[in-house]
Parts: sequence; structure tokens; C-alpha cells
Amino acid sequence: MPKPSLRTRLFLSHLLVMIVGLSSFVVIAKVSSPRMFIVRLEQLEKQGFFTVRTARTYLVKGFETAWNNSAIWSLIFGGTAAGFLSYWVSCRIMKPLNQMKDITEKLAEGNLEERMPESDIPELNQLGISFNYMAGSLENVEKRRRELVSDLTHELRTPLTVVRGYLEELSNNSIEPSPELYLKLVKETRRLERLIQDLQELSKAEAGYVSITLKPINLIPLLTALVERFSDQILDEGPSIKLDCPQNLPPVLADSDRTEQILVNLLGNAICYTEKGTITLKAWSDRNRVFISVIDTGIGIKPEDLSYVFERFWRADKSRSRYSGGTGIGLAITRRLVELQGGNIEVTSELGKGSTFTFSLSIA
Repeated sequence: MPKPSLRTRLFLSHLLVMIVGLSSFVVIAKVSSPRMFIVRLEQLEKQGFFTVRTARTYLVKGFETAWNNSAIWSLIFGGTAAGFLSYWVSCRIMKPLNQMKDITEKLAEGNLEERMPESDIPELNQLGISFNYMAGSLENVEKRRRELVSDLTHELRTPLTVVRGYLEELSNNSIEPSPELYLKLVKETRRLERLIQDLQELSKAEAGYVSITLKPINLIPLLTALVERFSDQILDEGPSIKLDCPQNLPPVLADSDRTEQILVNLLGNAICYTEKGTITLKAWSDRNRVFISVIDTGIGIKPEDLSYVFERFWRADKSRSRYSGGTGIGLAITRRLVELQGGNIEVTSELGKGSTFTFSLSIA
């Protein structure tokens, strides 16, 4: 036996309330009205207005007959009016729910632009707002998925085309094998390997599968070691890197390995986009948080591009980043790793003058 729909339940619930109310009214009136009518007649007799002893029975029966007839007509007209009203109310409540069902079916078919219209019922209107927010999120996810597939295809096509071209030329004896050629092939395969590793890392980070062990750590040795490591890797004509950190910097509650990964990504990104000038690794504390900034004097970022900095495959200078071997996923991974440690990250930049990436961690 199929279960009754919500419309049927609403309709029956209104009718049940109406029937209980009218039945209670009729039963109570049926029991109490004749008694009260007799009491009133006795009071009038005592006051000497008139004597109705002989007519009392007739009057009571007439009153009961009149009351029964009026009660029957009241039930008929009240029940009819309540039925129509219940049906109208149930249809009015079900209309936005039916609309939501239809829109949900359209969303399932791929039509993600559908939205719920505004309702004059506050609760259903709030439900519609939440539904539209969910639909917007689904549309955004689908859009990003398509962009990801497109970007990933583009990123894979370049090294694969290079490798295929060299291999075809080698198979046709168009070029002679040489150590330089093999190094080029190795370079392209390593780029593919880095891309796959970054995608795996990002997938784990966004799904929350990355192992995060929060414990008090002293940032000063980590920051010092990173500055020394990157200083050794920078060429003489490249930028200089320095540390700006107070000696009394409090320990933070963080994962040491993941914090190092964040800093390596940010410093590596700064080096890629800074030919000359200075890269500063700065740290300071404020209230219950420690802030860490990577400040460079590189090419900067356009104001309209700042909102895309932490998106997958986004680059401030695509040709330069590709030349330097970046995959365009590092900053997306960085943001997620910061968030998993209870912090947040933001960027400020001025085109042609440099960028500043700042993230925060809780003081232990």
C-alpha cells in the first residue's frame, strides 16, 4: 500500500483538526446548553417575570430541536468551508515543494542554471534560498571540473607532444641520439611526474586525507634553515633572500612537515617570479596567532587576478612558470594545508612591484 503524500497528510491533518474542534463544540454544547437553559428559566421564575412550569418540557425540547438543526448545518457548512480551505492551504504549501522537485530533476539532467523562485512563506523561502545556494555550488563545482579537465589536458599535452616528437624523430633517424636529447626527454617526463604528484597531493588535501599532526613547534630553526637552503640555490644574479623574525617568536600549534611544505611552496613561487631584488621571509606574533609572510619584489599580480591566485593551474605569467617547471597547483595545495592546520592565507600584490603571501597559525 503506497504511503500518503505530503499534500494528503496536510489536507487530512487540517480536516482532523476541524472535526475535533467542531465535535468538541457540539458535544459540550449538547450536554451543557439544555441544563443552562433550564437554570435560566428557573431564575426568571424566581424573579417573578413569568411561570413556565407547564411549558418547560415543551421549551426544552424545542430548544434541543433547534440546537440539533443548527449544529447539523454548522457541521455541513463548516466542514465544507474547512475542506476547501485545507485543500487550498495544502496546495499552496506543496507548490514550491513541487517546483523544487521539478528543478531537482532538471539539475540531475545537467541543467544547473535552474533556481527556486521566491516564496511568501518564510520557512519555504529560506528552504528555497538554501536550495539555490546548493544549486549554485553544484554549478560552480561543475564549472571548475570542466576547467580542471581542460587545464589538465593542456598541461599534459605539452610534455607529451615534446616526448612524442623526439621519439618519432629518433625512430625515423631524423636526429641522432645524444646525452642532451635524453636529458630533454628526462626533463619532460619529470614534469609529468611532478604534475601527477601535485594532483595526488591536492586531491588528498582537499579530501582531508592528508595526515596532520598538530603539536607545539618552534618556527625559528625552520625559518632559518629554509632561508639558508634557498640562498644556496639562488644564482649570483638572482634575488637575495633574508629572514625578518624576532628571537622571542612564540611556538605555534602546527604540523612541522606540512608547515615546511607550505613555506617551500611560497618561497619557490617567489623565486620563480622574482628575477632581481629581495625575497623576505617575515614572521611576527599578534594576540593568539603567529603570522608568516613571504614578500618578494617580483612581477606582481594584477588586481583582477588576485581572486584566482589559489585556483588550480592559475599562473601570473604562464610562459615563465612553464619554463621554470611549475605545475600551477602549488598554491592550491598550500591554501589547503594552511586550512587543515586551522589557519588562513591571503595575498596582496602590486603589479610590477611584488607580492606578499601571508598565512597564520595558532600560538601553542
